[in-house]
Amino acid sequence: MKTQRKKIAFFGCSLTSWYKRSLCRVFSIVAEELDVDLVFFNTYGKIGTRNGFTEDYETRILDYFDLNQFDGIVFDGEGYNIDGMAEKIERRLRRVKCPVVAISSYTEGSCEDFYKIRFDDAGGLRMMVEHFLDDHHFTRIGYMSGPLYHSDARLRLDEFRSVMEERGMPRDGVGMFEGDFWYNKGVEAAHYFLSLPELPEAIVCANDYMAISLINALRSCGTRVPEDIAVSGFDGSVEGREYLPHLTTVTRERMDIAQKALNLLVDLTNHPGKTDFDLRVSPKPIFAQSCGCDPLDYHRVLDIVARVQEEKRMMNAGVLDSESAMVKLNNAGSVRRMEAVFAEDSVNFGEYSSFFLMVHRDSNGIPAYDSRFTVPSGTFVPVIWIDKNKEYVGCPHSFNAASFIPQSNSDRCHVYYVMCVNCAEKVFGYSVVEMTGKDIFNDFHNVWLHNLGLTLNALQKNDHIEKLIKELEGLSITDGLTGMLNRRGFDDRSRNALAAIQERNTICTIVMDMDGLKRVNDEFGHYEGDRAIKALADIITRCCDSGEIACRAGGDEFYIFAADYSQTRLNRFVRHMENYVEKYNASNRRGYQLGFSYGAYLIETDSFGRIEEFLKISDARMYEQKMTKPGRRR
Repeated sequence: MKTQRKKIAFFGCSLTSWYKRSLCRVFSIVAEELDVDLVFFNTYGKIGTRNGFTEDYETRILDYFDLNQFDGIVFDGEGYNIDGMAEKIERRLRRVKCPVVAISSYTEGSCEDFYKIRFDDAGGLRMMVEHFLDDHHFTRIGYMSGPLYHSDARLRLDEFRSVMEERGMPRDGVGMFEGDFWYNKGVEAAHYFLSLPELPEAIVCANDYMAISLINALRSCGTRVPEDIAVSGFDGSVEGREYLPHLTTVTRERMDIAQKALNLLVDLTNHPGKTDFDLRVSPKPIFAQSCGCDPLDYHRVLDIVARVQEEKRMMNAGVLDSESAMVKLNNAGSVRRMEAVFAEDSVNFGEYSSFFLMVHRDSNGIPAYDSRFTVPSGTFVPVIWIDKNKEYVGCPHSFNAASFIPQSNSDRCHVYYVMCVNCAEKVFGYSVVEMTGKDIFNDFHNVWLHNLGLTLNALQKNDHIEKLIKELEGLSITDGLTGMLNRRGFDDRSRNALAAIQERNTICTIVMDMDGLKRVNDEFGHYEGDRAIKALADIITRCCDSGEIACRAGGDEFYIFAADYSQTRLNRFVRHMENYVEKYNASNRRGYQLGFSYGAYLIETDSFGRIEEFLKISDARMYEQKMTKPGRRR
């Protein structure tokens, strides 16, 4: 019997970044140790760098998910790189009933209702400064801060100043430069520090990314690290450990974070009133080559170089695979073809065991890629369903808020990644992927999702264009007053019907004309005349129940064509016409009577017959009948 295990959600942004990848890995490891299902809700955030695209649309999909099905939620708020997005996620999480634990210092002073991992960033920064002071005996130390609007940057800068003042030194050391927590300020920072009256012996950076960019810039200026200037970072990123020289830094122990966060949520589920838990995470210094400690291990360097070369090769192959997939998706004319392309070509973002793409449906069941789609109803329809290991209970017709993750029939725990699928501001739905190992997918997965969104958008536009074309075609062959075929439409349909005759066959043409239209127009107005024409047209349409093709030829004249006809069927048609007209006149209180004259022509012909000639004969017979009617008035 399948175990009903606990389910934990994780909310974060840009989880494919180097820093976040390792976080995902340790959370996946701990989730398996605790035997809980883990669902990562990942967002792109800002897309691109120099001309980055930012649009806060990804949070909309959360309105259609029932987050109360989770036993606990982990919130990593510091990775959201679009203003206001983290706050939107936070407000959404405030409405859930399960406990939420915040694992980033972004939440200091916010998320009052959340449990919080407590980081001793100040203690970590102090350890690094004291290492330079006590172990290396440096006295000229500079500081590269993060952006001062950021709480982490202010906290770390304050601690640097405190240590320096305690040791009787200038609070900013030889100088403080405000960076960006990223790679963009390294050159500017290097020029600043190298232009100081006192050249620093060491520079403490508030995170690893700035430290790496600073070292690169110092090298380009001919300054050696650590021989001329020692440099340290903060955060203990994967890039810092693999960078040469290996970066001296302070790490937030990710495994400790994952264990404390997930154990807390599991304990609170089992023991709701529990209060004795420790959420403190202590920093750990890593003293490496960038400050002159820990001599270089060349065997490890060779391993890193080999791995980097392999990753470069895989990256190049992944780019080529992406180009091929983009072309194929661009040619996909249906969601079924999309699924086939994905199943065949999705080989460049890592090994996965399952992938599902769900799109919105409206209240009429119309999917979001159909141009008739109106607004989301809260249900989704699967359009890509790839289950490599056959672990899921078939492909259901729809998903709703309570079951947006497919139901597995296996008894193991699962780790899923859920992401929004969109095209610019248009949200089509979401994807669910499960990787085979503990690592998250690479950025090519995001490229796939963007291309799937673009393909869905193209399908919707193409569907809209096709419907417009059909509508225009319908307008071009349809009479605007009556809704019947016009003369053009009648000619096309009747000629096609005649051309389809295999052998000689009896066909019939009828020309019908309203009686007394001029009197109606003169005495009751042209509006009432149009009403009378429409009434007769409706009666004709109702009587065409045996394959007859009818049109309004113009004014009050109508043409009718029928293949495989007989005198008996003609008599039946005329009799029905007369009965319906009689009923109409019995209920008509407008002061006039509806009437019609007709001429019919039955002839045996083949596909080479000329309908125009047959209609001329029918028209002459109609005129003869009209002329014989007593008191005839046109």
